[in-house]
Amino acid sequence: MTSLSDPATLTPVEARALFRAGTDRPTEGWARGYAQANLIAVPQDWADDVLLFCARNQKACPVLDVSAPGDPASRLAPGADLRTDLPRYRVWHNGVLTGEITDASGLWRSDMVAFAIGCTYTFEEPLLAAGVPLRNVAQGRGVAMYVTDRPCEPAGRLHGPLVVTMRPIPADRVDDAVRITSAMPSMHGTPVHVGDPAELGIADLARPDFGDAVDLEPGDVPVFWACGVTPQAAVMASRPPFAITHAPGYMFLTDQLETGVTWT
Repeated sequence: MTSLSDPATLTPVEARALFRAGTDRPTEGWARGYAQANLIAVPQDWADDVLLFCARNQKACPVLDVSAPGDPASRLAPGADLRTDLPRYRVWHNGVLTGEITDASGLWRSDMVAFAIGCTYTFEEPLLAAGVPLRNVAQGRGVAMYVTDRPCEPAGRLHGPLVVTMRPIPADRVDDAVRITSAMPSMHGTPVHVGDPAELGIADLARPDFGDAVDLEPGDVPVFWACGVTPQAAVMASRPPFAITHAPGYMFLTDQLETGVTWT
């Protein structure tokens, strides 16, 4: 019987089994050492737009895998089911969030194409291993996510703003954080901004759009990485008739080691 007492020690298979059975928990810190992924699934007639949007905005949307139409499987985790194996999903109709669910089986259409997109949770373990403090982890909070005023490159019918994650990093460790994350481009790579949040159009770090507010300590610098929630901002802006995504912070746990994930 798998345990929730220390989710970092679970294997991805064990974690997905818990989610499939109804466990509804954010996945930050789960199955340490394995890559996590964002999810967006759209009808096939919107799939080319999503793929082009990701290609034009690779920093925010590094594609790890694309499913065949209607197929809930993923090459990133053989035996997994994208309809049931995430802890929480969001359902969108015409760009409006119409619900959050823990099982998307009943809504998964035969023409759905699913995209797995890299996640910054994956580079947290290498940062911690190098001694770079992560305030959100120490404070037991989810990472803070913000919608910026930077537009993504439009593609087909999709457009929308860049979404970022923010992690406070001690000033003397910012170079280390940049170096470590730059080695993981499929997990968003180097930061998109370091310093003043106003330069991204963020008025108040204490009021993130998704996730939890994280307290900065003296000497910390806010560091911002592109975020895989960006496609959800594009859904809200572009209003496709239907989409299913992960809920921010509730990711797809893959079987891929964090050091071995590459582009699809």
